[in-house]
Amino acid sequence: MADKPSFYITTPIYYPSGRLHIGNSYTTIACDTEARYKRSNGYDVFFLTGTDEHGLKIEDKAKSQGQSPQEYVDGMADGIKQLWKTLEISNDKFIRTTDKEHVAAVQEVFERLLNQGDIYLGEYEGWYSEDDEEYFTETQLAEVYHDDNGKVIGGKAPSGHEVSLVKEQSYFFKMSKYADWLLDFYHSHPHFIQPESRMTEMINNFIKPGLEDLAVSRTTFTWGVPVKSNPKHVVYVWIDALLNYITALGYTSDDESLFNKFWPANVQMVGKEIVRFHSIYWPIVLHALGIEAPDELFAHGWLLMKDGKMSKSKGNVIYPETLVDRYGLDALRYYLMRAMPYGNDGTFTPEDFVDRLNYDLANDLGNLLNRTVAMINKYEDGKLPEFKAGVTEFDADLEATSESVIANYHDLMDKMHFADALSEIWKLVSRTNKYIDETAPWQLAKDDSKATELAAVMAHLAASLRVIATLISPVMTHAPKEIFAQLGLDPATIDMVDLKMADLPAGKQVVAKGTPIFPRIDVKEEVDFIQGQMTKSEKTKGRAAMAAKAQAQQEAAKSEAESDSELTLNKPEIRFDKFEKIELRVAEVKAVDHVEGADKLLKFQLDAGDQGNRQILSGIAQWYPEPQSLVGKKVVIVANLKPRKMRGQVSQGMLLSAEHDGKVQLITVPSELVNGSSVE
Repeated sequence: MADKPSFYITTPIYYPSGRLHIGNSYTTIACDTEARYKRSNGYDVFFLTGTDEHGLKIEDKAKSQGQSPQEYVDGMADGIKQLWKTLEISNDKFIRTTDKEHVAAVQEVFERLLNQGDIYLGEYEGWYSEDDEEYFTETQLAEVYHDDNGKVIGGKAPSGHEVSLVKEQSYFFKMSKYADWLLDFYHSHPHFIQPESRMTEMINNFIKPGLEDLAVSRTTFTWGVPVKSNPKHVVYVWIDALLNYITALGYTSDDESLFNKFWPANVQMVGKEIVRFHSIYWPIVLHALGIEAPDELFAHGWLLMKDGKMSKSKGNVIYPETLVDRYGLDALRYYLMRAMPYGNDGTFTPEDFVDRLNYDLANDLGNLLNRTVAMINKYEDGKLPEFKAGVTEFDADLEATSESVIANYHDLMDKMHFADALSEIWKLVSRTNKYIDETAPWQLAKDDSKATELAAVMAHLAASLRVIATLISPVMTHAPKEIFAQLGLDPATIDMVDLKMADLPAGKQVVAKGTPIFPRIDVKEEVDFIQGQMTKSEKTKGRAAMAAKAQAQQEAAKSEAESDSELTLNKPEIRFDKFEKIELRVAEVKAVDHVEGADKLLKFQLDAGDQGNRQILSGIAQWYPEPQSLVGKKVVIVANLKPRKMRGQVSQGMLLSAEHDGKVQLITVPSELVNGSSVE
């Protein structure tokens, strides 16, 4: 018997400085989905996840809680392991960078690179963000602070976190030595970084300007892997952490069998914020060690909220346990895999989450199962009839749909287009529901001469559900088994290899009464519940926060009373928190044209810092008889306005304009402002 093909997939290792939210869970569930898919297709899978536990931030966090760093990370790692258990993550190993085997391997690799001249001792001076665990040059800072004499005294990293000046002795890795090799590697491996747009970003932003040598040790804290030959230095995170992907397989240990079997990794999945480290530093370090780079680095987008990234300070964080406890694990796993478009950001809203549960799961899939089980009981004494192709005039189309869905699904899953793969499955769900209406089994049952057709319809319905349950099994861990069980099939037989409708086992007894696997939920009640959970932290900040708020309100009222200005308002006053929800963004007009059949509308294509252009429709055509003159102008848009359709076209926001004496003029801003920058 031939050995199974191997498949190695990794998540990034998570930094245990706080509780993980649904955005963090997305990455792990996505990897788990792919791992389950590959296993079901006959692969020998190794799935790795874990925690990145060293660094100054951990040291400080532990101190603030009266713990040693080890005590702190032990507790956090246990919490993350429990979360993965709750989410039914099927990882083969959970690595921690405090594992003694990992520590020993990092020390050996560091000495090897030092001895062969790829690492050297120097002095580092630059700006460091403790929150990001990253160094920055002055030009890389998003904001720079100066003193009265113009001297730079601090600033903010691109993430918004504060930086401080660090000057210390440090070991450096000769990244510059390998810049040309890396470019050649990119060109000879065009699929290494996915989506491919991220490769262009790396080349233009980091390699072409000149790849700088990388500081790989620190002396200002001790919580890390000591350099064996110079213990006052600890190995910096981006050597320590990155090596986990090979140390987990036993690299440098007495048993490298797993490393020899599974490396190079087939897929390493990361969030887009850490692409640079994985696409530049990681392949170079591997090359210096004489090791192949991974086959593919998949950098997914962020799961955002309506008001941007999840943040405790915004009160918009939602935790996976909250959703699992109330709606079940399958609901969360399905939503996350369906809501995130390939390579781009997704947006979580309570409304969308509830709609997905009610429409996709309860109405479409759940109702299909309920109807099928009920009709097989009613018309076939509860037994699955033998599958016969092409009996009714509608059979062939359903069979063809199933065949094309299976083929497309495999192609999409192999490429990790999870949302598209689920959309493909729902084509079969929808087509099967339509098939019930077309064949009208309740009418066939009235004519004894139609018994063969009726049996064929029941068999097609059961066969279609068997295919659907199998295809969703990498994403949902409970529903497929429940579907099989209600159809009288053994859940242990769920298998994707050579999956066909025609392989329905005949004669199996369905359950006497089906149970809804996805009950409908009340929209308003559940939206209110989720919103309450998202803002809970804001509501329970305690007496101090309440007192501060009351004082602020008093001061504001006093200030207002003391003002002798008389304000003229055209609309009712709003509170600042209402205004703060509006996202204003700078956008450049790339193209503009009239909308066919709509004299008042102009259609704008705008670069607003999104992935691709944004389209906005605006009723200002009468004031711009030559709209092409607007191309190249920088304007201000409302970026978080819900998209709507006008005249068959989608409008993704609103342009800001000024109106006076019946004349409307677009608000423009200086050309030097960066596309996508916020207007505060």
